[in-house]
Amino acid sequence: MAATNTLLQVETAGKWESGMRTRIQIRDFESFVIDEPVSLGGTNEGANPVEFVLAGLTGCTSVMIALIAKEQKFSYEDVNFVNSGDLDLRGLQGVEGVSPHFQSVSFEVEIKTDESEERLAALKAEVEKRCPVMNLLVDAGIPVQSTWKKA
Repeated sequence: MAATNTLLQVETAGKWESGMRTRIQIRDFESFVIDEPVSLGGTNEGANPVEFVLAGLTGCTSVMIALIAKEQKFSYEDVNFVNSGDLDLRGLQGVEGVSPHFQSVSFEVEIKTDESEERLAALKAEVEKRCPVMNLLVDAGIPVQSTWKKA
């Protein structure tokens, strides 16, 4: 049976407030500020856009773990994430031939489980195959170093 082509539309709204600060609205949630640190010309009143991309990677992976663990009957008690990305500031400054997006991303997952290493590897493979944010990064050609380990 072929999968049905079902699209989910997501929306955000934003309003520039001053300098590098923009207020973002998503659905009916409280609005929040995106800004830059002082070292990059902002006022440090909120996380910057690429920090939100990494946060999106964590959140999306967490959602996919919950979904796929249920499908695989994979039992776990806790998950912690640590990730980082490297940007070449020359790309943001417009230097020809230097990409402004992440040059690389490091993504660490520590999961508290009694499942085997083989089952953890199967969960990791399926999560990374189906996570929209992970695939956005990978499809953009960004090397993602992903490490999953048991707590």
